[in-house]
Amino acid sequence: MSGARAEGRGESLAAAVARRIRDSIEAGALPSGARLPSIRSAAVEFGVSKNTIVDAYDRLVLSGHAVSRAGSGFVVTGEDHAEPRRPKHVAEAIDIASLLGAQLHQSFAIRVGDGRPPSSWMEGSELRRHLGSYGRVMPADLEAYGSAAGFLPLRRQIAQRLTGRQIAAGEDNILLTFGANHALDLVIRAMVSPGDTVFVDDPGYYPLFAKLRLARANVVGIRRTPDGPSVEDFIAKTESERGRLFFTQSLGHNPTGGSVTLPVAHAILNAASRQRVLIIEDDPFADLPIVDDNRLARLGQLDNVVHIGTFSKTLSASLRSGFIAAREDRIAELTELKMLTTVNSSGHIERLIDRLIGDGHYDRHLKRLARRTEAAAERVRANLAKAGLEVVSGRTDGYYVYLRLPGGVDDIELAKAAAAEGIFIAPGSVFCIDKDGDLARGMRINISRADDMRFYEFLLRKLT
Repeated sequence: MSGARAEGRGESLAAAVARRIRDSIEAGALPSGARLPSIRSAAVEFGVSKNTIVDAYDRLVLSGHAVSRAGSGFVVTGEDHAEPRRPKHVAEAIDIASLLGAQLHQSFAIRVGDGRPPSSWMEGSELRRHLGSYGRVMPADLEAYGSAAGFLPLRRQIAQRLTGRQIAAGEDNILLTFGANHALDLVIRAMVSPGDTVFVDDPGYYPLFAKLRLARANVVGIRRTPDGPSVEDFIAKTESERGRLFFTQSLGHNPTGGSVTLPVAHAILNAASRQRVLIIEDDPFADLPIVDDNRLARLGQLDNVVHIGTFSKTLSASLRSGFIAAREDRIAELTELKMLTTVNSSGHIERLIDRLIGDGHYDRHLKRLARRTEAAAERVRANLAKAGLEVVSGRTDGYYVYLRLPGGVDDIELAKAAAAEGIFIAPGSVFCIDKDGDLARGMRINISRADDMRFYEFLLRKLT
């Protein structure tokens, strides 16, 4: 069982170790009841850290191949492993979220499929010196939990910024969270019960799909167009299905990069009002300067829209901080749920962000970030056009463009071929509810990570 490697698979070292052991178990080399090597011995045998072995053994326990027994360590089970032991909804959620694991794994030389910008665009830029200096002058009373709603001065700053975007909000309309994913999780916990139908962009944000599968929701996709959600599809499905929530991204849509147009935004709001569908608007690029601000929260306000923002895409992926803006009664309910599940968010991070905003560093950083984003988008579009390849949307209001793959190209097989060459790409089908839809054969490209010509050479070899 020696020599674990993750070459060509895009998997972590822990996943590679778990796979090798699992293969030995299923081949009969490790029979039922056999003890697995101690964590220390396995770390030496596989040439990895002890933490990696702990992670690998945990994976084997989850898949039903091993159990942990007091005094005996980890032991091979005697069960049939043809089917995983995870409940179906848990297995589906983990399958959907598998791309996230690849994003967190750092072995790829070229990472055009990553959802985040490189650190040189964010905390690795000149913003770093402000992050460090603020950390040294934090007040001494931060051991207290503080309000479950989050640091009040930052909530006021966010409310003021929303008001500047013509979204009427006060401090009691804001709940601070550990980023947008935590915000989505709170909304789902509070508003989705097993069996409920919910509507999502299709293609859309795949970690959201995983969360909804975990909640045992019935997920119905609303076809996404370059102009936003298909109004015709939204009306037809909200009339035929008994769903009460629609999760969508208005601007800088992930994965297509497009933004909703004004006529489409108004039509979606009107249809949602008629069908009594609450809109959950995820706005990861809330602070980037965008010319056409057709946010549903601005047009419909917070009566029928729950607005989610984050600093992870514009400040730092390491600073897990975001917010929910909604009606006061909804914020009160979500605050109680946050208090029950996490007690509070990070007072350190919230104070730091408040200082960055208050001192003007954040807005100066946003202007540089917007210029970088625009220049990178132009380069990527030009390179793709030279290769004769087509993207879905003519706009790039965030970090993404969505490449249409030629007919007959399997996006998963393409991703595997890319991984063998050290290139991490994000296959379009992962973002799609309808695996046979028009956009299921595609690829999300992060413009901030697509300057390496080896990526375009790969596309030319495989797609033209």
